[in-house]
Amino acid sequence: MIWNLIYRSLRQHALSTLVTAGSIALAAGLLLTVWVVKAQSQAVFASTNSGFDAVLGARGSKLQLVLNAIFHLEASPGNIDAKDYEMIRRHPAVKAAIPIALGDNFRGWRVVGTVEQLFTDIEYAPGRRYAVEAPGRIFKLGEHEAVVGSYAAKKLGWITGATFRPYHGLAFDPNGEQHEDVYTVVGVLAPTNTPVDRVIWIPLEGVQTMKGHNPLAATELSAVLVQLRAPTAGLMLDMMLNKQGSRLTFAYPIGTIVAELFNKISWVEKVLTLVAWLVAVVAAGSVLVSIYNSMSARQRDIAILRALGARRRTVFGAVVGEAAAIGVLGALLGFAVFAVLAGFVASIIRAQTGVVLEPLAWNPVFCWGPAVFVGLCVAGGIVPALKAYQVPVAETIAPVS
Repeated sequence: MIWNLIYRSLRQHALSTLVTAGSIALAAGLLLTVWVVKAQSQAVFASTNSGFDAVLGARGSKLQLVLNAIFHLEASPGNIDAKDYEMIRRHPAVKAAIPIALGDNFRGWRVVGTVEQLFTDIEYAPGRRYAVEAPGRIFKLGEHEAVVGSYAAKKLGWITGATFRPYHGLAFDPNGEQHEDVYTVVGVLAPTNTPVDRVIWIPLEGVQTMKGHNPLAATELSAVLVQLRAPTAGLMLDMMLNKQGSRLTFAYPIGTIVAELFNKISWVEKVLTLVAWLVAVVAAGSVLVSIYNSMSARQRDIAILRALGARRRTVFGAVVGEAAAIGVLGALLGFAVFAVLAGFVASIIRAQTGVVLEPLAWNPVFCWGPAVFVGLCVAGGIVPALKAYQVPVAETIAPVS
């Protein structure tokens, strides 16, 4: 009987039910998006290091150095001498050292100079090396050739054989200086789901000796990506270069430094979460108002049901159940809202950083989040349920003279 009462009431007030469920869906979708994107972003960014343990660069912010050299965001804190690269490369605690040079772009996509060893010797993730899609190959040092990350190639519409002329600077200015040097794409990297996918890679000396650059660029580097033989080596180099030196910055470990970024912007996540909970409370309030306002029109029906033998607790349960049903409907629709919002946010993060999130991967919030929203709706339904519980039978069904 109680399920029939709930169904008939929802059907009779279909419009208000859908509107109220829609507000709950928006709140649920927003909360799920904020929670999942926050958790995944922190985990993925902290584990994204392109296969390196540390970055050596000019004296300055470690976070800026990592964002610039690993994620290809931010500007370089400065250049270092080629002798600094030789120093770190020859250090017995260093397994591999890959130099990079920045300073150019093509329509906003960064052009980064490096050496072949980045693609032939480095695992960007355990057991995974860079691969060039066929037909294609790695660029040759000394040649005007380029290897393009998969995402950049897709957005630029480039395939093997495409040519381009870099623009000076990291930010694209269509009226800015465009170099005379013409580069040919000789390979497109297979997708790695890392910031490497957003970069146009050219031989190191291409950036250093490109026409229009400062002559000092020929003996300078933007940073050196470092692989260590053991974690203790990082602490030793940190002591030697950061605490005892005053000219270089040794950013180690990369994951801990990236975590600083999320600490700095944690207030954004807190604000969005607060907004989601406020919307949830308002949505629960809308359930209360929607059902409560309908009580006046439903009092006679409730009194008749009571007269036909329905108990007070049955009527009470039917109203609370109606509120719960609206909450369940809203929570289910919230997953659809979440899929759209999270997909949109993930696409922006990938476009800006190259890091790929999987918002549909399992997260505990998928269980407790909807349960909390249903609970709020049930709480919102208690007040109108009490009003239904107290409907006087005789006075309500008595004929009006």
